[in-house]
Amino acid sequence: MDINLQITDMTGARPEHSAVIVNFVAAVRRQLKNSMCYVFSDNVQYRFKTEDGENKTVIPDASINCRIKSRRGNTFIDAPRFVMEVLSPSTEKYDRGEKKELYRQQEIDEYWIVDLRDKKVEIYELDYDETGKPQYYLWKIVTEKNKNELKMIHFPNVKITFDDLFDEVDMEY
Repeated sequence: MDINLQITDMTGARPEHSAVIVNFVAAVRRQLKNSMCYVFSDNVQYRFKTEDGENKTVIPDASINCRIKSRRGNTFIDAPRFVMEVLSPSTEKYDRGEKKELYRQQEIDEYWIVDLRDKKVEIYELDYDETGKPQYYLWKIVTEKNKNELKMIHFPNVKITFDDLFDEVDMEY
């Protein structure tokens, strides 16, 4: 069995990092009740095969999965439809680089990067270039100035406000 885990210095998440994850999961969970999809916090892992044939295991900060039967123990073997990562100084490069690339390869429809320092949400949507290769395109950056524009692209009936996402998040890096 070839499991390639990315080791990242995670000396414990800041409370604000966890608050954003909890806020997102709490808001979305109620709205997905009685649907085929479930929202998960950062306690679920996904195992993917890369384009190079490597097995990679990742634990997103939050995900929405509509294929929950494809799992082995606590590890899903099929991609979720949505992933959110909350940046921290120790994970930002990984979240914006290797992890984002892995999510692209798995054709995860929507990827949010939440930046606590700048209090913004980058929303990426998966689409296909002229050769048919999946690519992430920056759909929108949402900040305090345009906070009413925060919405989920692939789950249009699920509502979460900017204020709900950043509730009780008052920090300085």
